[in-house]
Amino acid sequence: MDKKSKGLIYWLPRILSVLFICFLMLFSLDVFEPGASITDIAIGLFMHNIPALILLVITIIAWKHEIVGGVAFILAGILYMVFVVQGGIPLLMALSWSLTIAGPAFLVGILYLVGWFKKKKELK
Repeated sequence: MDKKSKGLIYWLPRILSVLFICFLMLFSLDVFEPGASITDIAIGLFMHNIPALILLVITIIAWKHEIVGGVAFILAGILYMVFVVQGGIPLLMALSWSLTIAGPAFLVGILYLVGWFKKKKELK
């Protein structure tokens, strides 16, 4: 494998996971309302960003251990889809809507697994 594709396989899941976490954090900006106290805003930001903070910790761990990132991001996508489907929305609509969040999580997880498999194959 040439150096360029090796670097792409290494960096792409890491960059996409950070971008995905930033995308998730954008959804927390709805806590800023006129008349809301600083405490309410801080608590709201923290509560909205718990999933993103968990994924940030997973990304830090996955920086060295790709298998952790692969499994965790795929499980996060599945877990999100389960929560959306259980929300009472019709099934097909819930599945298509949840892929907006779960799809990038699946992609990042698969890319981490590809990197892990490539590294494992090189060590043999």
